[in-house]
Amino acid sequence: MVDAHGDSDVAFDAATDAISSGAVIVLPTDTVYGVAADPFSALAVQRLLDAKRRGRDMPPPVLVAEVEMVGSLADVDDRVRALGAAFWPGALTLVLNASDSLRMDLGDRGATIAVRVPDHEFTRELLRRTGPLAVTSANVSGQEAALTIDEATSQLGNAVSVYLNAGTMSGPVPSTILDLSGESAQLLRAGRLTMAEINEVVPGLLPEVAPDEATVPEPTLQDAAEPEAASSDAADPDPASHAAEPAESSHEAAELDLASHAAEPTEAFHDPAEPAPAPLAAEPAEASVEHLGRVTAGDAEQPANSTDPAES
Repeated sequence: MVDAHGDSDVAFDAATDAISSGAVIVLPTDTVYGVAADPFSALAVQRLLDAKRRGRDMPPPVLVAEVEMVGSLADVDDRVRALGAAFWPGALTLVLNASDSLRMDLGDRGATIAVRVPDHEFTRELLRRTGPLAVTSANVSGQEAALTIDEATSQLGNAVSVYLNAGTMSGPVPSTILDLSGESAQLLRAGRLTMAEINEVVPGLLPEVAPDEATVPEPTLQDAAEPEAASSDAADPDPASHAAEPAESSHEAAELDLASHAAEPTEAFHDPAEPAPAPLAAEPAEASVEHLGRVTAGDAEQPANSTDPAES
């Protein structure tokens, strides 16, 4: 365990070394603790999914340090630019159409990717050093997202190489997940941002509904460090979803609250007594690794998902 509030250089070095070696880390976000891995490494992403005990049908969202980097991962239009200017960094996860040049194997995410810019300075600085990270809530699927490092440790144990302790997170409300991959916007998960706040920035983006219909039930997991990301084909749950936010939605989010898409897939080792959460879409990665400033990982880069090419 490394104290993120102590010697930050020691914390950054430990985290970047772990990411570059294909290992999994736990980091703080503006919602809950998130579990993160190199999105360009299929092996690293699989380790993240194994740590959460969930399958490839629940791809994590992707977190980036700057709003400008989103255009390197996905198609950006006037709606994205307006929402990004208003709410990023912050608790908004967008499911977008992934750039054709992206090569991230995040799971069965389809052609979309869930992205987010977290409002946590330590994590944003880490992202500047590593490049985009696949991030979802730091918890075992189906369990509560971790608000403290002890909660994360008790659930993930030795599956994580480095735990970055930054105190108690502000959760448990995850990021709001909005799918802009189609002609009409869809609210996949209600979170910290309301429909009214979103429509104030982009008038008429979401349909007006009665007060008792304005909230989409929150998933059990938070978002991928949110968000746990969901796939744009289904309705999104997630802790995160993403993700904790940090579960950020299968486009993910605990937050880490990243993630990225509509519905969430069934979790590996899911308790048959519990309903399976819907998946969030995952996120692709930029072809130019240098442009994104990512740490070079030992794992070989993977092409877009063969089943559905494409966290966050």
